[in-house]
Amino acid sequence: MKPLSSITADMADDVLFEFLHMEIVAHVYKEHATREDIDKERVTCVSTLELMGFRVGQGLIERFTKDCPTFKDDLDVMKFLCKDFWSTIFRKQIDNLRTNHQGTYVLQDNKFALLTQLSSGKQYLEEAPKYLAFSCGLIRGALSNLGLESVVTAEVSLMPSCKFQVVIQKL
Repeated sequence: MKPLSSITADMADDVLFEFLHMEIVAHVYKEHATREDIDKERVTCVSTLELMGFRVGQGLIERFTKDCPTFKDDLDVMKFLCKDFWSTIFRKQIDNLRTNHQGTYVLQDNKFALLTQLSSGKQYLEEAPKYLAFSCGLIRGALSNLGLESVVTAEVSLMPSCKFQVVIQKL
């Protein structure tokens, strides 16, 4: 069993990460709020957040896999992403991983950490995408550094549950 001070430090780390993420999202949207074309700027904000996540994902996966053996296939990579990578970042594994064995994977997190602070239910459903862009980039960046180009999208039907769809691009 972990000592209480270690548990408290882990909780503090989680809260700081969640707060930093919310502030980054707010900052990016505030920067673009002064412009006139709101729909265009919303797309720009999501792209900015996704690119930030992409760069972070690339860096983190490089650090996490430096001592790992090579992966045998795409499914092996996705299992690593859902267990080890996700656990290190969000302190829990992905709840469900599904695949059609043709390059499409669905990762389901029933209590996604970056949405739990917003609300449960459907009250803030339309706000959810901007809080998922960074995480989509995180996944895409990690996969890119492991040699898999992909398209990652997120879907929320009931907060804080979230599904990430990953489509591996065959080159």
